[in-house]
Amino acid sequence: MSIPPPPAAPRRSTLVVSVGPHSCAIPLEHVVETMRPLPVETIAGAPTFVLGLSVIRGVPVPVVDLAAILGLEPSRSTRRFVVLGLTTRRVAVAVDGVLGVRQVDLTTTDAIPPLLRTANVEAVAAVGQLDEHLLFVLEASGILPEGLPRATSSAQAPA
Repeated sequence: MSIPPPPAAPRRSTLVVSVGPHSCAIPLEHVVETMRPLPVETIAGAPTFVLGLSVIRGVPVPVVDLAAILGLEPSRSTRRFVVLGLTTRRVAVAVDGVLGVRQVDLTTTDAIPPLLRTANVEAVAAVGQLDEHLLFVLEASGILPEGLPRATSSAQAPA
C-alpha cells in the first residue's frame, strides 16, 4: 500500500515585469505579446494612468502606465509594452522591463497590505515574494477599468 503524494501547491504561470523598484506578476493567460514601446498619442481628459493610444497591429490600443496604476511616480524608463487580452478588449501596459515567465506559488501570497491603499486595488490581486524581492500579483482585468470611455476601451484585435 503506497501513500499518495500530497497535492501540489496551486501555482500560476505569470509574466514577471519590473516597474520602478518593484516586480509584478501578470497572469500569462492574459499576455498576448511583449514589444518595444510604440509611439503613443495622448488623449484629452484621460485618467492619469492612461498614457494614450498606440496603434498596435493596425488597431488603436490604450496604453496604461503600470507605475501609475500601482500609485508610484510615473515611469520615466518605459522599455517594453506588454499587450494584454482582456475579454473583448486589449490594453498595452508600459513597464520598465520584462524579467521572464515564472510560476507563482499562490499559497505564499497574501492579501493587499494597507500601505497599498493608493494603488488601484482592482489591479493588485495579492502580494508575494520573488527571491528576496516583493512581488505584486496583478489581476489583469483590473488594469483597465470598465468605466473608461469606449474610445479608449473598445479596441480589439482584427478578426
